[in-house]
Amino acid sequence: MNRRTLIFAVVILLGVFVAGRFSARRAGETHAPDETAATEWTCSMHPQIRQPNPGKCPICAMDLIPVAGGTGSDSGPRELTLSSAAQRLAEIAIEPVARRAVSRELRLVGKIAPDETRIREIALLTDGRIEKLFSNYEGMPVREGDPLAEIYSPDVLTAARELVIAKNAPALLQAARRKLLLLGMSEQEIERILKEGVARESFTLYSPAAGVVTALRARERGWVARGMAVVELTDLSTVWAVLDAYESDIGFVEPGQSVELTVEALPGRRFEATVAFVPPVLNDMTRSIEVRLDVPNPDSLLRPGMFFRARLDAPLKLAEGEAPPLIVPATAPLITGRRAVVYVAVPGKPGTYEGREVELGPRVGDAYVVLSGLRAGEAVVVSGNMKLDSELQLLARPSMMNPEDHGEQKQTKCPVMGGAINRDVFTDYNGHRIYFCCAGCDAEFHKDPEHFLKQMQEAGVMLEKTPEG
Repeated sequence: MNRRTLIFAVVILLGVFVAGRFSARRAGETHAPDETAATEWTCSMHPQIRQPNPGKCPICAMDLIPVAGGTGSDSGPRELTLSSAAQRLAEIAIEPVARRAVSRELRLVGKIAPDETRIREIALLTDGRIEKLFSNYEGMPVREGDPLAEIYSPDVLTAARELVIAKNAPALLQAARRKLLLLGMSEQEIERILKEGVARESFTLYSPAAGVVTALRARERGWVARGMAVVELTDLSTVWAVLDAYESDIGFVEPGQSVELTVEALPGRRFEATVAFVPPVLNDMTRSIEVRLDVPNPDSLLRPGMFFRARLDAPLKLAEGEAPPLIVPATAPLITGRRAVVYVAVPGKPGTYEGREVELGPRVGDAYVVLSGLRAGEAVVVSGNMKLDSELQLLARPSMMNPEDHGEQKQTKCPVMGGAINRDVFTDYNGHRIYFCCAGCDAEFHKDPEHFLKQMQEAGVMLEKTPEG
């Protein structure tokens, strides 16, 4: 590299360095807050503190910083105006508030259970001994008309002999036939006795319905008394699905609603069910109710004891003639405790947004029902609202965390002694109500009230107004 090229390179580098220093100085002059021109000072951690001069924060002892200007033409304590560039940086997005019918998707769990209205106990109508038990294990499927047991009964044997004797006496035949029917003998066996003319020592008990043996009440060679059940049959062509609905979901469940069920044993299969019964009493221990569903089960794929998952689209209940509810997207409200704040685009003021407290109803999917605070057609901020709220907090204006009444800064200590206040001991001064710990502090306060008020203001205490003020 020759001498001329080296000198040229040095000159270029020196020029870049000077230009960078000049730009940095200009940037600092543009963005740094002018402390000499500042008329108000605040704390970066407690923006509600406002003082006319620099100093220390009375709450955390941090150095106060000057309040930066240029926040826009804000016309109200809850309003904030942003330029187009600032809106893009804050990623502001708005959506209109509208009235529409909504439903809430409930996802619940439960267990399959037998339909109790389809459980039958097959009982004997006479005393006897079980000679043969055909349905002899639990879970055995039984069709209507299948034999359940062969039973010896002295009473049935006697009635059968009377039937044979009355075969040729029409006046007695009908009474004998009726007696055997009442003792549990079938029409087929009665006809067979009349045909053969011989009374058999035992008779067969047939199933009056189809189902599954869910309980055995007797065993072979065992003696059973009149009225005692031999087997329990359960018809599983329809089953119950019993699900737990939590207290917050009760208002969305009512009889007749359609429910979709899935079970882990049958992945990919979906079953349709109907809400059949909603109990009127809540379980105190679980804070839930056991809602009963009717589920068709013609293929017997659903078995009692299976766990299931249920999905229910429950429409919001409305009174007759009531208009659909006002709906706001779930991302719009900023919720803290019992308060909810939304930011509304101010009509006629481009880039201006107003914070507003609203009363919310239940959440329905990706939206909330608005009970008060908004009107249909208003545009609410659904993205960037937290940044708007943060800016208002820095400006010590009402926001989500800093409500208008500054409830968290209400007076709790006596300005004279520093003890806990007694709300029965107070004085009214210049439109404000000042509380004390005892009556003696009242007199001390009136000796120099401005001194004590200044101390309270520096501590960030928001004084309570008098009822007249």
